[in-house]
Amino acid sequence: MIRTAALDSLPVREALPALVAALDDHGAAVLCAPPGTGKTTLVPLVLAGLVGGGPRRRVVVAEPRRIAARAAARRMAWLLGGAVGGPVGFTVRGERVAGPDTLVEVVTTGVLLQRLQRDQELAGVDVVVLDECHERHLDADTVAAFLLDVRETLRPELRLVAASATTDAAGWARVLGGGRPGGAPVVEAAGASFPVETLWAPPARPVRPPHGMRVDPAQLAHVASVVRRALAERSGDVLCFLPGVGEIARVAGQLAGVDAEVLQIHGRAPAAVQDAALTGAAHRRVILATAVAESSLTVPGVRVVVDSGLAREPRVDHARGLGALATVRASRAAGRQRAGRAGREAPGAVYRCWSEAEDLRLPAFPSPEIRVADLAQFALQAACWGDPDATGLALLDPPPAGAMAAAREVLTAVGAVDPGGRPTPRGLRMARLGLHPRLARALLDGAAALGARRAAELVALLSEEPPREYGDDLAAAWRRARRTTDAYTARWRQETRRLERAAPSPPDPSEQPAARTTGPDSARGGAPGAGGVGDDVAAGLVAALAFPERVARAKGGGAFLMASGTAAELADASPLRDAPWLAVAVADRPPHSASARIRLGAVIDEDTALRAAAHLARAGEEVRWEAGDLVARSVERLGAIERAARPLRDPDRALVRAALLEGLCAEGLGLLRWTPDAQGLRARLGFLHRTLGGGWPDVEDDRALLERADDWLEPELSRARRRADLGRIDAGQALKRLLPWATGEAARLDELAPERIEVPSGSRIRVDYGAGQPVLAVKLQELFGLAETPRVAGVPVLVHLLSPAGRPAAVTADLASFWQGGYQAVRAELRGRYPKHPWPQDPATAEPTRHTTARHATARQENARDTNARFTR
Repeated sequence: MIRTAALDSLPVREALPALVAALDDHGAAVLCAPPGTGKTTLVPLVLAGLVGGGPRRRVVVAEPRRIAARAAARRMAWLLGGAVGGPVGFTVRGERVAGPDTLVEVVTTGVLLQRLQRDQELAGVDVVVLDECHERHLDADTVAAFLLDVRETLRPELRLVAASATTDAAGWARVLGGGRPGGAPVVEAAGASFPVETLWAPPARPVRPPHGMRVDPAQLAHVASVVRRALAERSGDVLCFLPGVGEIARVAGQLAGVDAEVLQIHGRAPAAVQDAALTGAAHRRVILATAVAESSLTVPGVRVVVDSGLAREPRVDHARGLGALATVRASRAAGRQRAGRAGREAPGAVYRCWSEAEDLRLPAFPSPEIRVADLAQFALQAACWGDPDATGLALLDPPPAGAMAAAREVLTAVGAVDPGGRPTPRGLRMARLGLHPRLARALLDGAAALGARRAAELVALLSEEPPREYGDDLAAAWRRARRTTDAYTARWRQETRRLERAAPSPPDPSEQPAARTTGPDSARGGAPGAGGVGDDVAAGLVAALAFPERVARAKGGGAFLMASGTAAELADASPLRDAPWLAVAVADRPPHSASARIRLGAVIDEDTALRAAAHLARAGEEVRWEAGDLVARSVERLGAIERAARPLRDPDRALVRAALLEGLCAEGLGLLRWTPDAQGLRARLGFLHRTLGGGWPDVEDDRALLERADDWLEPELSRARRRADLGRIDAGQALKRLLPWATGEAARLDELAPERIEVPSGSRIRVDYGAGQPVLAVKLQELFGLAETPRVAGVPVLVHLLSPAGRPAAVTADLASFWQGGYQAVRAELRGRYPKHPWPQDPATAEPTRHTTARHATARQENARDTNARFTR
């Protein structure tokens, strides 16, 4: 019997006429309705004609999570007075409850994605509702893009509804509009919400910000204390939002003894626990939940929300191949969604575990997964759809080019796409498995080597990381899962059955598995299974097939180097510390650590590493600048891992030249031979380049010179074989090759920038061009009688006037002014200190000299006698 009263109480009913009209007129619409209004339950029933008397249609509702899909189907079946499997059914990975009479089928976006790849027309489906599209999950964005493509090319009559719990609908309206001015219609439904009081409850002491998956225990202890405070200050059930299962378990442990039932809602929770949390109770409850309770689920009886302010988002380090969920600060939009749960049935309150000032600095919305997640699975789906670059898909945000390039590398390595990015037959098969391409490769190739059952068990372990108490040894965790019965192993066995059905058996010869297992089983044990391969070898093989970039060789002391180039370490108590090689399945990077931390791995041998990561194997000459000299070796590598090396006696000359240039870049041009004349020439050329430009080269910047190495360091550089040879290259002679010989300006070098200038005393004084303005450092007495400042290339030199002892006495760029003014002060200060030297009153008419007064007079007399003697003769 249909529960009419419950249906009539849903606020979204008021928006249904506008939604139906929008679909009749445009075929697509965006529905904005707050959580709890009935957008997930009443709308599909009306569109299917099960409520409201409309025509019967088949409706598919896509939910981002399995728990939400099951809950929505159960709720709709309850509203119709029946059970799931009749007019309303659901399908999630590994479970289907639906029949031939099902008109409303709730599926996960992943399931819908697989259906679209198998049947692009989506035959028999009249309406698709994309629920919770504001969460911007990657699968949901991909499904929406594929459905829009179907509507445009194959089924214009297919109706699409993007249902969002927020009013940020402009982007979806634009995408669903297909270029129509104004986009698709946006229908808004008002929620029946009550006031929610906000209480700011930051920790009394600073806590460490989240890093990776880690949350400061002090933060969790604070959240637990705020829950206790809420129980004391308010009535009704308390809904507490936490980022993940581990944090939920820790806070649940700290709430032991509270006067309320503590329940946990997350994707891994048993169905009975989920049902208990989603059903009202007469006693008081504390529900600890992940983000699934923000909008996908309605929890009755809640009057208080405690918000930790944390969420989990996917992140990936494309350079190192380490991808995982990361704990981040929840966005303001998520905070509003969470707070609204307290005002569904009556006035409520939200305790926010941060300050009001912090709230203003939070991101407005969560990051779309397409911007931050590993895109290998998306790229494979796009390739199988016929658009390898995803440039033709109607996506709200384009995929980042770097992430797509990294994804293409992964797909090429596992044989899923050809060099042009088109899917191979193997890739098409991988796409149908509902796994990340890495795990799909491990399943296909592992089944060929180990048998479908064992490969499926191991891939199921890798697809959902085992609990921490299972340890960091994959083989040991596998054995424990076989003999254990708990919530994790129940899900593991279910996924194993699904994968075993999908795995190839017998192996298809055309697949050409990338690995074989030879050699003795590991000494660490494990009974032989299919093909006589023990558990340890089997676990290592599958992990290496899934993550070939993470095969790692021991460096000693529990430290390893992965083929990706990332250093990694095991915990001190790990049983894997003595392994010579590992296949790393799970790793993360602790705060302020240069190495990754291995959380799950398996022992392998070098042969398995080579076969699993064959695409990373390289052998060849390596000539590089290392430790201050040239090193030439013949090297065999597996990615960044050096397997073997021997010295090269006659390395390739081009590689040697490149390595010597590398050394010059690293250590500078000081490796060449710089005589004083060479240094002076460089300074002179630099001055002319700054002053005159034109053809005078830029020689002051090492980088600029090295970019022109062919123009001035040849042929000496190509003849050099080691560091010592660089030290024999005369830099001054080499620099002369850069002079503007073609224009004839080179011949004017000594005229424009002379190395020395002759002063009135007859001395030839070196000019220093190293500073911005040329400097002439000369004893003051040698410039007597010189009225104008000397110039080079039209620039007056900066004259450093020195005392008879060679110490600075004055600096001027205007000699005429100095003689008229500053000289008298210098004369008064120094003539008493240097009485033997001339200090004339009028320097402009005095005779210049390098000597003391007496010696200068003697020299004049000798010159006069020599002159008279010449005339007498």
